[in-house]
Amino acid sequence: MDLFSALVLGVVEGVTEFLPVSSTGHLTIAEKALGLPIDDEGITAFTAVIQIGAIAAVLVYFRSDLWRISTAWLRGVVRPEHRGGFDHRFGWYVIAGSVPIVVVALLGQSLITGPLRSLWWVAGALVAWSAVMVVSERVATQRRGERDVGLRDVLVIGLLQCAALIPGVSRSGATISAGLFLGLDRVTSTRLSFFLSIPALVGAGLYELPSALGGGIGWLPTAVATVVSFVVAYLSIAWLLKFVAGHSIAVFVWYRLALGAVLLALLGTGTISAT
Repeated sequence: MDLFSALVLGVVEGVTEFLPVSSTGHLTIAEKALGLPIDDEGITAFTAVIQIGAIAAVLVYFRSDLWRISTAWLRGVVRPEHRGGFDHRFGWYVIAGSVPIVVVALLGQSLITGPLRSLWWVAGALVAWSAVMVVSERVATQRRGERDVGLRDVLVIGLLQCAALIPGVSRSGATISAGLFLGLDRVTSTRLSFFLSIPALVGAGLYELPSALGGGIGWLPTAVATVVSFVVAYLSIAWLLKFVAGHSIAVFVWYRLALGAVLLALLGTGTISAT
């Protein structure tokens, strides 16, 4: 992979990781457009690794919250009298909500890195999950905030996050939709999406790092794409939190449907191949 391709993919990752449009789907499309073999194990690993840049942006942006939650969790683990506070419980919630996607990703690794690396799946998921996003906004009461989050909420959100292993679904689209179904407000649902992304994407990135570096990609393109994704993702986080405070995530549906329709037309006419 040349540095120009790495730069482009870093920008795509940073822009799309936290928007409900599917970063993996967009990376797959961009990799195909750049002439890269999207079903190659090295490219699949590279896609996972550069997400670490976006997660680093989350760590920096939410550093105060994460420090407060992690220290409260550690105090509670060591000393029983510190257990029961919201921050201590929230630390456990993030861990519990991350378990489903770890289990499903490990069990379905061959499927995720194989058959699902197809533009047919990307196109279909872009269209199909749009319906879920619309329904979640229609039924949302948004009566509950972050202090109302419980174990049941994060387990449901964590389970629905597993759908994002299908390129085109969108991890943020899945988790925010789940939060809205549960009556949480958009900002709370979005913040939960950010927090749950940390274990899932860091784990996936570290797991795939040897494959990315050993799969012909090389450390320099991987590093460039990761750094670029960090910078762009940091700006995307700030924008998204302001946006969801006053806008429905259903506005992204039109873009998802248009992109899915274009992909289906190109695939159906044989203009492009699925892998």
